[in-house]
Amino acid sequence: MLELGLNIDHIATLREARYRGWKRGLAPEPNVVQAALLAERAGAAQITVHLREDRRHIQDADVRELGRVLRVPLNLEMSATAAMTSQALRFKPHEVCLVPENRQEITTEGGLDVAGDLPRLRKVARQLRAAKIRVSAFIDPETKQVEAAHDGGAQVVELHTGAYANATTARDRNRELRRHGRAAARANALGMQVNAGHGLHYTNLREFIEDVPHLNTLNIGHAIVSRAILVGLDVAVTEMLALMRSPDSGLLVD
Repeated sequence: MLELGLNIDHIATLREARYRGWKRGLAPEPNVVQAALLAERAGAAQITVHLREDRRHIQDADVRELGRVLRVPLNLEMSATAAMTSQALRFKPHEVCLVPENRQEITTEGGLDVAGDLPRLRKVARQLRAAKIRVSAFIDPETKQVEAAHDGGAQVVELHTGAYANATTARDRNRELRRHGRAAARANALGMQVNAGHGLHYTNLREFIEDVPHLNTLNIGHAIVSRAILVGLDVAVTEMLALMRSPDSGLLVD
């Protein structure tokens, strides 16, 4: 069954807009941990957070507390640096997704070039796996990157769906769907779990699910958090799950 991983970075972004540098003893809002627990109760199978090196939204304290209270797995996105690897080994999340990181970007805008940096990424993956942390690689939907991720020790690939989400014509969307289909098929053949995410929303989800095989988990954040402003987080999660489980249900989101 296709599962939903909720990325709650944007909830932390809203908190940091008012409470940047907040100290213990305050009660900054919105509460990231409460949001994660609400999503968990609504059916999210995984909570995803990106602990950036500049700590622009998610903070170390968030990761620590989420790891303590969540019943569903915590997926920690991070850059593949020595400092972040040390943090992951300290936090011991269920899964680490290695992602590229650019200080100037608003959100992650491309896949990790595993093929071009294989020795370093292999070392990071080896350290994480030795600590019994599942390793995922956030990559563009290219078979060479899938194969490199497998060679580097990743057990999971998360296909970067940004180009599909940004496509404005049927021709471009179909091209991206074929790319994702080939990458997903190769990952499955190698025995890897296939996840996907970035820019997926209530409108473009159906076509993606129908055309891309072997999907296990979709990591979605912005669309659900945006919808939650209007209807509440539990409803937004429930609506997304309904679309994922039954794309032909006819559910429309205004």
